[in-house]
Amino acid sequence: MGYFREEKQGIIYTAVSYLLWGVLPLYWKLLEARPALEILAHRIIWSFVFMVILLAGTGQLTIWRQELKAMRRRPALAWGIAAAALLISANWFIYIWAVTNHHIVEASLGYYINPLVSVALGTIVLRERLSVGQWFAVFLAAAGVTVMAAEYGSFPWVALSLALSFGLYGLVKKLASVDSSVGLTLETMVVMPLSAVYLLWLYNETPALVEAAAWWQWVLLAGAGPATAVPLLYFAKGAKRVSMTMLGFLQYIAPTISLLLGVFLFDEPFTKAHLYAFSCIWAALILFSVVQIRQASGRKKWKRDSLQA
Repeated sequence: MGYFREEKQGIIYTAVSYLLWGVLPLYWKLLEARPALEILAHRIIWSFVFMVILLAGTGQLTIWRQELKAMRRRPALAWGIAAAALLISANWFIYIWAVTNHHIVEASLGYYINPLVSVALGTIVLRERLSVGQWFAVFLAAAGVTVMAAEYGSFPWVALSLALSFGLYGLVKKLASVDSSVGLTLETMVVMPLSAVYLLWLYNETPALVEAAAWWQWVLLAGAGPATAVPLLYFAKGAKRVSMTMLGFLQYIAPTISLLLGVFLFDEPFTKAHLYAFSCIWAALILFSVVQIRQASGRKKWKRDSLQA
């Protein structure tokens, strides 16, 4: 009973995190009058502030200090944290730019592609093995992107940039293993000074950005910290309690919500090119999920049989 209660809690935590990520475009849309780079800088600074307060409140500041000392002793870890900081900053910027420039549909495509990009990176870098069905799923997704580029008349750089940056971020995080809360604090700490300097320069060069901003825009810019951290914390809580198969299904909640928002709320075009591309990728994801489930069932059966023998 305890296992099922844990799994149920994990499903709730993880689903809530993906629901929050799915509706995040609504938040950035409220700030579309502001430059994307300005929003990013505020997101980094206020995420760092929020995470430090959270770590202090949960008694984890000691762990953060220990990781800082470890970074000084282990240059490879420091480089890993720096690489993760740059990759997640790039991912955040592209996503904010996409939402505020009417590319939500293409952004959602990127997060549908992301799991398959992660699989490809795991195969190339970590030498993980794929079955024939999984390889076919990866090539099917690649075909979808190719069709979209050919039919749509332009390279889907937003989708691929989001998928690659987040896939590489996940790879770096796997290689430089750090607790999620402490990791986010360290990553935002790395790029926070640059963000602060950029904002000082921006507001000095363009005072109209300060003068024209309404009070609620400042509130939203400061709120970008909690809006970033809360879904991540829920995800961290949930991911520990659910299987990778369940996690694989739940991760498509966010891009599905974003896709629906882009098409039905913000009237972004959904052309034949989009339909072809999404159809290929949806088929690839279904195939990949089926293969994963069969493999997981096979491992459980083998384990059960070996225990009974």
